[in-house]
Amino acid sequence: MASRGGTRAPAPPWLRRRLDACRGDGGGGGGDTGAGSGRRGAFGSDRGMSAIEFVLLTPVLYFMIFATVQFGLYFFADHVAQATAQAGAREARRTAESNPGAWQGLALAKAQERLDTVGPKLLTSPDIDPYVSDNDRVGVAVEGGVVNVFPFIDLTARAESEGPIERFVPDPG
Repeated sequence: MASRGGTRAPAPPWLRRRLDACRGDGGGGGGDTGAGSGRRGAFGSDRGMSAIEFVLLTPVLYFMIFATVQFGLYFFADHVAQATAQAGAREARRTAESNPGAWQGLALAKAQERLDTVGPKLLTSPDIDPYVSDNDRVGVAVEGGVVNVFPFIDLTARAESEGPIERFVPDPG
């Protein structure tokens, strides 16, 4: 829309409003400045909102990631405690009748060996306790703290396994 003298004609008001809105201007470029011409709402333009969203959402994202890691560590520690208790209980059941005075030490050694193999640093200060539940049942209880991602959470993994003492019964016939 150029005039004959080579100068440009002014843009129509609707085009100016569109250009101002795309640039993020408040519509102060002269011309038609009627109500709502280029304003982006009650708080002005939305410039810088992505930086604010990043600052607000990054800690939430990190918390969710660390919570997932802590959840995984807890369940892995629970499985390690269960495997340790089962290995100790198997040894206790096997040796309780043949070594009446030494089966606790053998069960404790077997459980500690399993703990050292499966997850040596996952349970903090583990407590392995062989016990007799009845006259014919023995077991092992394991309890220990879980490695923490969050310093304000103390999680404990506990597991217990018991069973009847294995006895050799000769065939009467």
